[in-house]
Amino acid sequence: MMNRPLQVGITGGIGSGKSLVCHIFLCLGIPVYDADSRAKSLMMTDKILRDQIKKEFGAMSYYGDGTLNRTHIRKTTFGNPDKLSTLNKLVHPRVAVDYLQWADAHKGDAYLLREAALLYEAGSYTSVDKMIVVSAPEDLRIKRVMQRDLHLTEEDIKIIIKSQWPEQEKLRRADFILCNDDKHMVIPQVLELHGKFIAGL
Repeated sequence: MMNRPLQVGITGGIGSGKSLVCHIFLCLGIPVYDADSRAKSLMMTDKILRDQIKKEFGAMSYYGDGTLNRTHIRKTTFGNPDKLSTLNKLVHPRVAVDYLQWADAHKGDAYLLREAALLYEAGSYTSVDKMIVVSAPEDLRIKRVMQRDLHLTEEDIKIIIKSQWPEQEKLRRADFILCNDDKHMVIPQVLELHGKFIAGL
């Protein structure tokens, strides 16, 4: 018998609908750790991470009031795999520490969700018990992101997609696949998984 909650990772390519799926789980009362949002917060609040970012990307990585200069970071890393990899190698270990503290604070729950776009790429999938991949066709994902993020062009989105693992590789490694292609209803799929997780699989 496990002495901690079942820990479930949830990932999917940009525009796949991870946030929608996690919102449904939240409505069911399940704690969700949004690794991407936490990473953005830690880049401003975690002194160790702040110092590392300044060292690698320069003092202009932060404004005078201590907030992150996202424009500088974005311009430095966008389309530059080496710079992006450097940033991820700084951020992911600090997020891992933060997640462990968060999970410890929720050890009374039946199961926990850890959401991140790069769970596979960062190797973080090894720290969870099961993996959900939210899947949608690439053309639909591009359409969704263009409607959501008006500052991104189709070419921008394709660059982001290329920086993530191929869809088929994620699906091959998934324990559960949730189809969000606008043809299959999402809520029944989430409820089915919820039932399995509550029952301990």
